[in-house]
Amino acid sequence: MKNADADMIQRLGRSNLYTEFKQAFGASVGLPLTLRPAEFWLLAHRSQPHENPFCAMIAQTNRGCAACLEAEQRAVDAAQDRSATVRCFAGLRHTAVPVKLGERTIGFLLTGQIALDLPSPDSFEAIARQLTEWGVSIDRSRLEDAYYQSRVLSSDQYAGLIRLLEIFCQQLSAMANQMMVQDMEAEPPLVRRARAYIVGHQADPIDLDSVAKAMHVSTFYFCKMFKKATGLTFTEYLGRVRIEKAKALLLNPHLRISEIAYEVGFQSLTHFNRVFRQITGEAPTRFRDNGMSRAKVMARSCTALRAAPEALSAGVLRLAA
Repeated sequence: MKNADADMIQRLGRSNLYTEFKQAFGASVGLPLTLRPAEFWLLAHRSQPHENPFCAMIAQTNRGCAACLEAEQRAVDAAQDRSATVRCFAGLRHTAVPVKLGERTIGFLLTGQIALDLPSPDSFEAIARQLTEWGVSIDRSRLEDAYYQSRVLSSDQYAGLIRLLEIFCQQLSAMANQMMVQDMEAEPPLVRRARAYIVGHQADPIDLDSVAKAMHVSTFYFCKMFKKATGLTFTEYLGRVRIEKAKALLLNPHLRISEIAYEVGFQSLTHFNRVFRQITGEAPTRFRDNGMSRAKVMARSCTALRAAPEALSAGVLRLAA
């Protein structure tokens, strides 16, 4: 189900509806907008149009990047049912708006990197002190210049923008439902059975011939039908299924990467590393390190929030639909 939801979000992201709205949104308000699946381990707005230059500088440092990831994840965690806005360590707001397929949340629209108060010398000094405590080395003069370039809106203006995104998400949800119905009508029963079979046997040493045999068709016919329906070869689809499973297992620090590779069905660690990098854009070790770093940051944040209840009330703002 997670793979299907991620595929649906990718298709929505390629649609003319989303592309045109994103361009109009950015041109009119100067804020970044990103559509992402429910599970995503990279910064949403990194190198995207209208990215806050201050946030871009912070994200270039390991500790700063972890803090940005933590803020985005808090927004997503709080937005499972309706839009939510959080405040990052630098005082900027980050917002997630859920995209639903029926009653299920399949992804999020993210925006933010926005200031609701005018940047001030005092607020920048607080940020600089935090970065110093983290041991972050960064050009202070350039960072301060970037900080004062942050987009500033009033609370009412920002709430209006979030309401606009909520309405747009309803359109995206309607499109997703239409796509799902079309897929169900268009996808041959053979391909649906094959998908289920592959997911159920992804850890086994299956190949194209064995799956075609299980479907009671020739290898040539199965290969042709599967590629036509999914847009992927059997090998590509199997690799994606296995890598998605591996990504979940990599979050367990007690499992060796070699164990995970064999657990999800790869017979060679080298092959696993190559396929993982092709699909995710990074090595398994890097993916794990980023995940562990984010988990540690979130744990420290939770401890701080428990110690200061007033910070919790200021940290997460739920906007009424």
